[in-house]
Amino acid sequence: MKFFFSSGHGACPGCSLPIAVKNVLYALEGKCFVVNPTGCLEIISSQYDRSAWGVPYIHSLFENAAAVAAGIEAALKALKREDEGHVVVFAGDGATADIGVGCLSGMFDRNHDVLYICLDNEAYQNTGNQQSGLTPPGSNTTTTPAGKLLPGKVGKKKDMVAFALAHGVPYVATASVAYPTDIRRKVKRAVEFEGSKYIQIHCPCVTGWGINSNETIKVAKLAVETALYPIVEYENGELVRVRKIKERKPVEEYLKIQRRFRHLFKHPKGKEIIEELQRIADENAKRFGLDA
Repeated sequence: MKFFFSSGHGACPGCSLPIAVKNVLYALEGKCFVVNPTGCLEIISSQYDRSAWGVPYIHSLFENAAAVAAGIEAALKALKREDEGHVVVFAGDGATADIGVGCLSGMFDRNHDVLYICLDNEAYQNTGNQQSGLTPPGSNTTTTPAGKLLPGKVGKKKDMVAFALAHGVPYVATASVAYPTDIRRKVKRAVEFEGSKYIQIHCPCVTGWGINSNETIKVAKLAVETALYPIVEYENGELVRVRKIKERKPVEEYLKIQRRFRHLFKHPKGKEIIEELQRIADENAKRFGLDA
């Protein structure tokens, strides 16, 4: 594999972000212009004089990656250089669902020809595991600490797939680092569409989730196999593909190996939250027909 994203970056052992990025860039054969807002990926990959990027790359502010990408796309069109590469955003869940959601909405509304990749590790991990809009219920974060007052994160995870679909985005999908071939196929399919594209890739965080560095793929697979993270694909608003689950596993199997959820097995409200997460998984399975 050509080094569109090279080794020697500063990621933690077991980090899933390089897995996602390498597969996206490989699918595009490196023919792209990358916009990357502040976050883990930016910190590990673009240190002064140590850039891991083998493609044109720009670090944007936390909140404006979608606007910067839209500007690059408009400039390429004005210069008649669209065939030189696709415009791609790699942004974390905080930069996508919270801080940058206004610029993202504008980009979607104007239907800029940009592939937006959300690297969903379910919290602000670069600054020490604070909750984001994509943090799931019950998660123990530094801003939702489990204790007498809180059982961890209260409230559901934002549905950014529905957000993209509500804007009429032509191609919308979810993926997981556990299935790299699926990531590559979806990226290739996405860029066949003119206009905005949104792919949300589930990316376990070793430190924030409290897992061993050799368990990243195992945990990512469990998220899919429990139906807590459904793998789906939409084209022009229609659900066209889902990843079926041969034998769905209980959510407890996913929760018990992560430090961020361990308190749920002894907290007074833990059982209630586990049951809520199981309901969410069951609803996902029914809604998308995930059970094989």
